[in-house]
Amino acid sequence: MHLIDSHCHLADAAFDPDRGAVLSRARAAGVEAIVVVADGIAAARACLALCEGRGAATEDAPQLAPTAGIHPHNASSFDDATAHELETLLADPRVVAVGETGLDYHYDRSPRDKQREVFSWQLAAAARLGKPVIVHSRDADDDTARLLAIAPSGLVGVLHCFSAGPAVLEAALARGLAVSWSGMITFRSWGQSRALEAVPDASLLVETDAPYLAPVPERGKRNEPALVALTAARLAELRGIPVERMADLTAANARRLFGLASIEGR
Repeated sequence: MHLIDSHCHLADAAFDPDRGAVLSRARAAGVEAIVVVADGIAAARACLALCEGRGAATEDAPQLAPTAGIHPHNASSFDDATAHELETLLADPRVVAVGETGLDYHYDRSPRDKQREVFSWQLAAAARLGKPVIVHSRDADDDTARLLAIAPSGLVGVLHCFSAGPAVLEAALARGLAVSWSGMITFRSWGQSRALEAVPDASLLVETDAPYLAPVPERGKRNEPALVALTAARLAELRGIPVERMADLTAANARRLFGLASIEGR
């Protein structure tokens, strides 16, 4: 299979003991590329360092592509100096996306008005720079939908680890954003089949969000990129197509969205 993990926190300390083995297992599972996602300035620097020299897949490891952005949990740290640093990081041609960013009213680790300010700034930056935005939304449907609707023209991106309501989905699809599905779709409690039906083939992505949200039957363990194959298999089952077709489809969508080089002429 030809798979892309469109959202992974590979620079997280959870992978420090065996990151090389994690990458080898991912490649053996058919993962051709991993989008290595940041949640703050320090994480963005770590993602860039981790991805250095890994801009193409090898027999032993996938292609790695870094992002830079401020997660809503970290929005309270955003100031003029942070904005300048983030601008510099986003100007790096190796950085393929802005984010992850968005709104999280479930934990409220940053004030909501600050979350909205920082999310809006990153939406504008993504549109201005022509880079996709990676959107996190939890228990913030109305504000996420509103800010997506009024974001500058030219915005592209993805709703990552989709679990929001119809207002967010409608706003995202109206702007042409992709929708990424995580291991949650394998959980018995998952109940987003109507949302999945609304997403066109050209907007489907799969992700791990590793080290979080390992799919069944690995739920409760540390997630890793190789397990995106389980999510792709479940997504294929839900859409009624062969898993190989789903893998190829989501990989092609990820390559187009993030500007990833093709592999072996694909």
